Formats: sequence, C-alpha cells, structure tokens
Amino acid sequence: MSIKSVAEILEVSRRSVYRYIALGELSVVDLRTGGERSRVRIPGRDVEALVRRRTASSVASIVA
Repeated sequence: MSIKSVAEILEVSRRSVYRYIALGELSVVDLRTGGERSRVRIPGRDVEALVRRRTASSVASIVA
C-alpha cells in the first residue's frame, strides 16, 4: 500500500505514516530499481495490525 493510501485509511497525515515507520509500528518495502527515486509500500497486514492495536488501546482507555 502507498504512503498516501495508508494515511487515508488511518485518517492521519503522510508525515504520521512516516513516524509510524520510524517507530517500527509499520514495516516498509522499498521497490526502488536502479537509480530512480525510492518507491516504498507498506504491507496491508501491517496496516490491519496497527488498526487493531489502535482500536484495542482506544477501547481499553474507555473501559478503564
């Protein structure tokens, strides 16, 4: 998934997606071939896992 599509799904900025990557919350696959610009994609399973974690923590804070 592209950075843009992940940002839309998570309803966050592209900058936030890059923060999740830097924090290790999302992994990234670099599709660069040769000397062209880096093209990264994020596995869908990582996005799903992050959504589950965020949902679980939101529910836990409401219940607590």
